[in-house]
This record gives sequence, C-alpha cells and structure tokens, in this order.
Amino acid sequence: MRKCTVQALLLALAFFLLLILLTPSIPQPQRYHHFADNRNFFGIPNALNVISNLPFMVIGLIGLVLCHRRNHFNISLEGELWGWKCFYAGVTSVAFGSSYYHLHPDDAGLLWDRIPMTVAFASLMAILIIERIDAKMGTNAIVPLIMVGIMSNLYWRQGYFFIPFICTIRLVQDLKFFGDIRLYVLAQIASCIAIPLMATLLPPMYTHSTYWLWASGFYLLAMLQETTDRVIYVLTFRIVSGHTLKHLSAAMVPIILTVMLAKRRVYLGKHLHVCTLSFIQYKV
Repeated sequence: MRKCTVQALLLALAFFLLLILLTPSIPQPQRYHHFADNRNFFGIPNALNVISNLPFMVIGLIGLVLCHRRNHFNISLEGELWGWKCFYAGVTSVAFGSSYYHLHPDDAGLLWDRIPMTVAFASLMAILIIERIDAKMGTNAIVPLIMVGIMSNLYWRQGYFFIPFICTIRLVQDLKFFGDIRLYVLAQIASCIAIPLMATLLPPMYTHSTYWLWASGFYLLAMLQETTDRVIYVLTFRIVSGHTLKHLSAAMVPIILTVMLAKRRVYLGKHLHVCTLSFIQYKV
C-alpha cells in the first residue's frame, strides 16, 4: 500500500509539472463577478446571494456540535472524527466567506469564498480514504490535502497577502507561475470526480453509502444552476437567480451527509476490524 501511495504521489507531481509547463495560464474571468440578481434588500447589496449562504452556517454549526457530542454520529475512528470536524468547519466558513464575497464581488473577496470550499472538499477526500482505503493513510492525509487546496487558491492570487516577496522574482513572473486558476480548477475537478468514484467503486465500511451519490448529485445540480444564472433569473420572472439556487443546492450536500452520519451503521463483517483499529489508536 505504501509503495502504491508513493507511486501515486510521484504521478500526481509529474502531472502537475506537465500541467504548469505545457498549458497557458488561465486568469480569473472578470465576468464571473457579474451576477444576474444584484438587487438590494434591507440595505444588503446582492441580498439574495448573501442571505442564501445562511444554510451553510446552520448545518455547519450543527455538524460541529454533533461531532463534539460524538455519540450522535456513527463515527468509528478518531481520524474520521477529525476529518468530519474539518469538513463542518469548512462548511461553516463558507457562509462567512461567500457572504463577504457577495457583498462586493471581486477577486479579493472570491479568495475567501473559495478557500473554505476547498477545505470541505479536501476533508471529504481524506474521510473516504480513511473509510475505504487505509485509516492511517487517510488520517495523515487530512492536513496535506487541506493545504493543497488552500495553496491552489494562493497560487491564483499570486500570494499578494501571504508571500509578496515571490512576486519580486522575475523568473517566476516571466513563467507566469502565479495569477491563474489552473490549480484551483484542477483541485475542483479532481474532487468532483474522485469523491463519487470512491463512493461507488470502493467497498464501504458503513451502510447508507448511497447518500454520497445523492450529495454528489446535488453538487452537480448546483454547478448547473451556476452556469445558468441569468437564464433561471429570466425564467423565474426575476424572482430568483441560478446563483442563489446554487447556494441552496450546494447546502444540501452537508445536509445529506449529516443525515447519513446519523443513520448509518458499521457493516457487521467490518465491525471487528473497526474495533481493532480503534483499540490500536487508543493505545497509541
């Protein structure tokens, strides 16, 4: 397993280098910030796009509380617990980051919208690795995966806030190693493909595994609603835009996964294995 992991990491690194060297940089399109519904309500700019982030805060805080009260969720391993805590922390942060961005949409605000989302996605990847591949590997991958997600956003923003000295290096500027969204797009695509594939192809530890697919379906719906923002706004007679519906559909992902955590049980055949792993983690 360890040899396969090293090979996978080397393959990923080689793919990353080829992507950077062989493809042109992709700047963030500024038209992305021009949403169909920019109405103000109660003095709130872009009100519906701001208010529709409230479900993220509600379900995120509920998830964090229930993770703290561990007996409310069927979580068998310590690594899983930390993965789910990171996930719900990311979901809660989406509410604040996305609201901040939509108050005044621009690249600087979009950074704080995207970072929490990448934290949530990275946490789900680690959770599935823990559950379906290797518990120790997945636990050790939580922080690296989250850092990769965060760095993909900092790469796009040229590190203006965190590593300004890099922008003074002429070679880096000439090669355009910063200021584009290639890594963010790659991280998003990898997560959107890997999560449903792992949920479908790898044997589960728990029941109710189909909830992963329902969650993936709602996120796909959210992406479709985002791309049809203005069309939906027109079809609904300017009542609601596609981007507002995107927020609501995306919020269904943590809601579905929370229901899954409450309802699922460990498969009988894996119960002894889980107890053994829990005992080993306790002793360590």
